Amino acid sequence: MKAVAPGHDSVAFLLTQLGTHAARRFAEQLMPLKLAPQHVGILGILNRAESQSQRQLAATLRMHASRLVALIDELEALELVARQANGNDRRTYSLRITDKGRETLAAIGKIGREHNDVICGALNAEEREQLAQLLQRIANEQGLARGVHPGYSQLGKPGNATANSEG
Repeated sequence: MKAVAPGHDSVAFLLTQLGTHAARRFAEQLMPLKLAPQHVGILGILNRAESQSQRQLAATLRMHASRLVALIDELEALELVARQANGNDRRTYSLRITDKGRETLAAIGKIGREHNDVICGALNAEEREQLAQLLQRIANEQGLARGVHPGYSQLGKPGNATANSEG
């Protein structure tokens, strides 16, 4: 057996290796839609809520509201999200996903399922389920918000190219 540098076969290293590979591959698949992974999370959250304020969305994503503005601007320019002045407080905006946003999210869902199938191609259905449960247990223990990429909290911070490019 060939000697392996310490840590290269650890679970943490393998998770990082696969996570980085999966994030880059997913980002490449989103390019034809003019989207990045961080846009996908926002669309998903807005699809589950009738409307949400930018502040509420920022809290859900665990990111500063001012960093969210640029992402919303990009989604609005693509006509995937609409901003509406809040009737109770004109200083705030409510966000909602548009019909075009829902159609795009459906296309992203297909991309995501195919992506998952490729990434997990070496596993059968039972192994995939078991792996997902184990990873969710670790994520819960680490205090990660279910379904929210921890990179959102780093978006826009200087010196953090990973969070900015891989969402």
